[in-house]
Amino acid sequence: MSHVERTSVTPPQPDQNADARNAPEVRLDVLQSRVERTYSAESVMTLHDLGVYYGDFLAVHDVDLQFGEREISALIGPSGCGKSTVLRCLNRMNDLIIGARVEGSVTYHGVDIYGPDVDVIEVRRRIGMVFQKPNPFPKSIYDNVAYGPKVTGMKVDSMDETVERALRGAALWDEVKDKLKQNAYGLSGGQQQRLCIARAIATAPEVILMDEPCSALDPIATAKIEDLMFTLANEFTIIIVTHNM
Repeated sequence: MSHVERTSVTPPQPDQNADARNAPEVRLDVLQSRVERTYSAESVMTLHDLGVYYGDFLAVHDVDLQFGEREISALIGPSGCGKSTVLRCLNRMNDLIIGARVEGSVTYHGVDIYGPDVDVIEVRRRIGMVFQKPNPFPKSIYDNVAYGPKVTGMKVDSMDETVERALRGAALWDEVKDKLKQNAYGLSGGQQQRLCIARAIATAPEVILMDEPCSALDPIATAKIEDLMFTLANEFTIIIVTHNM
């Protein structure tokens, strides 16, 4: 059975004239994996005094969190409370949103990922993302998985082995090994989402971010993803956004 630790992150009381700046509570639940392993005392990622603006609107503020090595951490709360906003800060996906501005610090092994000399592509290679809805590329299953290593310039001994390893890691290999050249759009929704997980782990990240990865899936596909997360936590730090436990 997993052990559950809960830490609340509650924004300070806003002044009476700042209703628009009032951000709902974001709760962090750390779900330690059901498998035995040795934990590092070091935090993989740390957020300190994090605040995110969209234009003049303050979406989240004064967030302080730590994410440990090979843990499954869940940001849980109602829709619109800022969970996805916090998650996108962890690999600078908010950079792609016009008007977004991040304050405070987000560190990865002590390095501020918003520092002026940081390579954003390398940040996103080390900290992968799986989105709410399955979003495979309009390419073959093989090319979807091989895309990340190619565009990030990873040196791999064998792309075939890299693709197979990633698909096995996402518990998809046995289902697709005979149709790797077929278009990924031909897969079911649950298979497409596991393909997106394979695409994320193909670049050998340390952290995988998941933004409500089961919200568009049926119960059977959801159960497969949930079971897969505990397996992935043997190798990766998993940070997931959800409004359900």
